[in-house]
Amino acid sequence: MTTAVFTNSIGNSPSVSKSAFPAISNEAGWRCHGNLWSDLPEVCELLRIPAPAASATEEVLFQHVRYKAGQRIHTIGQDFETLYIVNSGFLKTVLIDEYGNEQVLSFPMKGDLLGIDGIHNQQHASEAVALSDCDVILLPYKTFSALGRTYAELEQAMFSVMSRELVREQIMIGMLSALSAEAKVARFLTTLGERFSQLGYSGKSFNLRMTRHEIGSYLGLTLETVSRTLSAFNEMRLISVDQRQIALLDISALKTLRRLPPAKARSKVSEKVSALVGKSLLPQWSKEVAVALN
Repeated sequence: MTTAVFTNSIGNSPSVSKSAFPAISNEAGWRCHGNLWSDLPEVCELLRIPAPAASATEEVLFQHVRYKAGQRIHTIGQDFETLYIVNSGFLKTVLIDEYGNEQVLSFPMKGDLLGIDGIHNQQHASEAVALSDCDVILLPYKTFSALGRTYAELEQAMFSVMSRELVREQIMIGMLSALSAEAKVARFLTTLGERFSQLGYSGKSFNLRMTRHEIGSYLGLTLETVSRTLSAFNEMRLISVDQRQIALLDISALKTLRRLPPAKARSKVSEKVSALVGKSLLPQWSKEVAVALN
């Protein structure tokens, strides 16, 4: 399967050799009209980075591949050749131990970059699995390297994207070590809402594509703890839960929550919730602590 194609106009450029960028075939040119390919400016827009100024880059095309829910984008130990950009859909990346146990590492969504774990040893260290039907753009690493040598600003922008992914992972590691189980779930929900909002969707009401078990694996919690915490949040009107549909009702309280009060105290709060609409239902952290965790 061809993963990226380039027109002769690029190949004839004095700064880029023909051997680096083969010419586009007639078949590929026809398929381009079926929205199975994206040019470089479109890819840069998806990654939220500036595209190179050279107009010739508009002729550089990258292939889209569709995956059904449950299909693997790449597997552990697979030879590294390609970076992947999520155009639509929802995925998970996981580590799998010798006994087949999964540790969820991330939940990539639109605009996220996958596959950078393969650069070090030229083999993927994790596995990426579609949680919903997905559309993924393939970015061959050799192509990226060649473009980076030609357009230095593109290489720098791509390194920025990779760094962004690493920073997100570091924030998660810090959260797992610093917060209580209830606070982890609360922060997960609000962070997910913020990411949906950044993509132009509702940040207050959304559908969880992952299971409770996958959330627990990601947060270092058991399935029972995640389910119990979501039920408690629902009971206290911090969220409403309808199977996988989540509505965030008190984002401020969720962001500053330390831990849940005892069950008896939660029951009293639930009885008085109608009188407390618009007010915080939980003890709040100091502003200094809240800022430090945001």
